[in-house]
Amino acid sequence: MNIALISHDAKKELMVQFCIAYCGILSRHNLCATGTTGKMVSEATGLTIQKFLSGSQARIACNEVDLLLFFRDPLDPKPHEPNDINLLRLCDMHNIPVATNIATAEVLIHGLERGDLDWRNILNPRY
Repeated sequence: MNIALISHDAKKELMVQFCIAYCGILSRHNLCATGTTGKMVSEATGLTIQKFLSGSQARIACNEVDLLLFFRDPLDPKPHEPNDINLLRLCDMHNIPVATNIATAEVLIHGLERGDLDWRNILNPRY
């Protein structure tokens, strides 16, 4: 599966810690991330991560992502908040499971490991 990793500045270290904890599961999937998040996670875990520009929504808009882990900082409004809302809207349009916090990310990662998200391969075959 294609998993996208995005995190606001205040949540980058949390994303790194999450990826360290679930490195075994994540290593069996294709990972992409925004530049800084991808660099930090890759350096901490050794995972191969395709990095893209911050705020890029093209892969989600084209339904090329199967799972989005987007650790948001709800306490610090961002000037690019409309882009964040658009990103979530695109996930809703394409039925892409999204986690916006650590609690939901844990549920999704365990579901991924159990095969609960295999329906994405049926809906969006890539081969």
